[in-house]
Amino acid sequence: MGADYWHYDERRTAIRMADWYALKDPRQYYYATYNIARATQYQATEHNFDFVEKRNLLALVDPAWRETVAFYLLPLRHAEWGANMNCADICDRGFGTAVTAPSMFSAGDHLAMAQVIGRIGLMLDGNSGASLERAKADWMEAEAWQGVRRMVEDSLVIGDWFEQFVAQNLCVDGVLYPLVYGRFETAGQAHGAAGLSMLTEFMSEWFTEHSRWVDAVIRVAAAESAENKALIEGWFATWSRRAASALAPLAAKVLGADAARTAIDQTAAELRQRAAGLGLSA
Repeated sequence: MGADYWHYDERRTAIRMADWYALKDPRQYYYATYNIARATQYQATEHNFDFVEKRNLLALVDPAWRETVAFYLLPLRHAEWGANMNCADICDRGFGTAVTAPSMFSAGDHLAMAQVIGRIGLMLDGNSGASLERAKADWMEAEAWQGVRRMVEDSLVIGDWFEQFVAQNLCVDGVLYPLVYGRFETAGQAHGAAGLSMLTEFMSEWFTEHSRWVDAVIRVAAAESAENKALIEGWFATWSRRAASALAPLAAKVLGADAARTAIDQTAAELRQRAAGLGLSA
């Protein structure tokens, strides 16, 4: 049993660490501090929903843009479910509480964000649920979503849990959140969609906070050895390109072809710059 324990990491990932507990979470989250932080954020989210609903701010959104929002935002419930599953899988297969506990917290966060998106859908359709049914059909059938859906499905069966960590937390999140909650929402301001930004504020704040943990893990693991660095760089190259490619058709649908190319290129460049700051050659 002792030998089995000490070689646990070798059976799960090609990454090697002398001390897996070196992969610390700079947020210093444990069960109590995590729940205190999220409770405060959820209260703010509830306040934002109440504010937008009482003032009927979504009614100010141009009708055509409301349809655009429903198309690009509501199917993300299913991408968030995939992210939830990936983070839970990392928790299950990962080595060391320093990584597995924050992964489980992240799994819960993705589930919460799926619920926020669902609530937005209900606000858009007067609580009928029709928009969420249509969003599921878009996720399953709309051409612009199929690259994202396939990427999510493929990420669920990655064999190496640390590659799964890089794919989901650095690459997929690193393209999706700045694009959807940054560039798509910025485009919506010209269409009266300021109220929507209040409803998705949690996502933007979460991504900034979440990235601190992800960056800390990647930086330390890559600095451990040349072998680790080469593995992580390869995974980053594969999954960052795939994320940008998968989201490009959706960006074109939302922003138009020319603006979409610019948005994807800028988002990908920002992610490469972030990776370079972690010691990766990107």
